[in-house]
Amino acid sequence: MRVLVVEDSPRVAQGLRTALMLRGYEVTCVSTAADALAAPEVDLVLLDLGLPDADGIDVCRRLRRRGDVAIIAVTARSAEPDRVTGLRAGADDYIVKPFGVAELQARIEAVMRRAARSAAPRPPVTVGPLAVDLDARRVGVDGHEVALTRKEFDLLAALLRQPGAVVSRDRLLTEVWRTTWTGSPHTVDVHVASLRAKLGVPGLVQTVRGVGYRLRAD
Repeated sequence: MRVLVVEDSPRVAQGLRTALMLRGYEVTCVSTAADALAAPEVDLVLLDLGLPDADGIDVCRRLRRRGDVAIIAVTARSAEPDRVTGLRAGADDYIVKPFGVAELQARIEAVMRRAARSAAPRPPVTVGPLAVDLDARRVGVDGHEVALTRKEFDLLAALLRQPGAVVSRDRLLTEVWRTTWTGSPHTVDVHVASLRAKLGVPGLVQTVRGVGYRLRAD
């Protein structure tokens, strides 16, 4: 899951980044409202309301108008009127500094569960002969269903998020295994080899030597 951390304190931002990446999230950190509004599309925004160049409440409203991204306001403002204002501006939840990582994780999970229940079903994604239903976790090649293990499907989904782009082994470990170390340096390679064999489409999952893998874009 892609998370945008909007936080002007480098110490706090780095702490959030480290904690979230250890839990398998893809994290981008920015420190200003301008950078937050210019950032690529994400699944969740952790939005500090005390930004140096704009009011975080206004940023929250503008993000909400742009789409269905989940927003958690992260701030030192603990008074009830501040919380109400943040929620009315479009935040899905509100967490007050200081907070523990366990509480933040629980709030993220709750917000994303609500978002999943309200989201429209995603259409299958197709790349050449490959068709993937991300919601049902089903994979087909030339109309024939292919049975994948949980890890194999998660690997394919990670590559499918950016067809044609190189995904490093470290990033695959973080996203699929939610760690940077599994005990074996060949864990990703072994699972990719199994995935390739099951899909049976030569050249679909390509190796970028010394870096990682990419899914053919056409």
